[in-house]
Amino acid sequence: MTQARTPRITITYCTGCNWLLRAGWMAQELLQSFGEDLGEVALIPGYGGIYEIHLNGDLIWERKRDGGFPDAKEIKRRIRDVIDPSRDMGHIDRHAGDSA
Repeated sequence: MTQARTPRITITYCTGCNWLLRAGWMAQELLQSFGEDLGEVALIPGYGGIYEIHLNGDLIWERKRDGGFPDAKEIKRRIRDVIDPSRDMGHIDRHAGDSA
């Protein structure tokens, strides 16, 4: 048996709320941005209005706690800050009004 590669991201979504597309879109965004730096992005069906994103088992976003759904930039920032804090995320790191 092989050990799970890290970093491992899980996105648990409510099937009753039809949030699979939202979870799939977020997974695609993360894979596009981090590519082979991720060991896994897993989609986990749930219920009861759940929408949670975990990184290596640590909760980094919870819909009810954090006030809704995250935008991709915020989740990418949170993941980057854990797995590679010195990584330049380009436009994600620039604030409105910054040049270039």
